[in-house]
Amino acid sequence: MSRIFWDTNLFIYLFEDYGRLSQRVQELRRSMLARGDQLLTSTLTLGEILVKPVEKGDQALALRYEQAIAATALLSSFDAKAAKIYATLRCDRSLRPPDAIQLACASAAGTDLFITNDGRLGTKRAPGIQFIVPLDRVPL
Repeated sequence: MSRIFWDTNLFIYLFEDYGRLSQRVQELRRSMLARGDQLLTSTLTLGEILVKPVEKGDQALALRYEQAIAATALLSSFDAKAAKIYATLRCDRSLRPPDAIQLACASAAGTDLFITNDGRLGTKRAPGIQFIVPLDRVPL
């Protein structure tokens, strides 16, 4: 069993139709379930996922997204441990604050694999994360 952290964009691809990206995430999720991997994400992901439904006034959709994430993923909070890691990560000024928060939450949770569709993050390193991989290079 591996602990696999999904960046926000993977959940968007899972919940909405983004063609091949959505198919890739669905295949990844099936593989994870078959292996018994644990899915992690952060409370920032939840907040980001809820923006569009809240903006549209679609509380039912917001609730479905919230329930789906709560039912499938362990939510990692931006706590004091993550904040200290965030400070270290932000010394790299090329790393945007939301990305640093995601990496810090994943790092604090002890993540084997961090998956994103943001290719810039694939070159970054964070303590407590063994691998940071773009979606198109994730082994299924």
